[in-house]
Amino acid sequence: MKISARNVLKGKVVAVEMGAVNAEVLIEVAPGIEVASIITKAAFEKLELAVGKEAYAVLKASNVMVAVD
Repeated sequence: MKISARNVLKGKVVAVEMGAVNAEVLIEVAPGIEVASIITKAAFEKLELAVGKEAYAVLKASNVMVAVD
């Protein structure tokens, strides 16, 4: 796989919540650290995702927000 995004985090799918059109996929990239993504149901099926399967969280953003309490 070659990709232009600089932030590629390898992990394991730990949870999936299917909707009518979209799927929310939770990927654990390190112990206790999870990344959530909402993708189309079609993409979920094409990637053959399932809980326990290895996957990559690919992040490409022009903005990163920082907040404090």
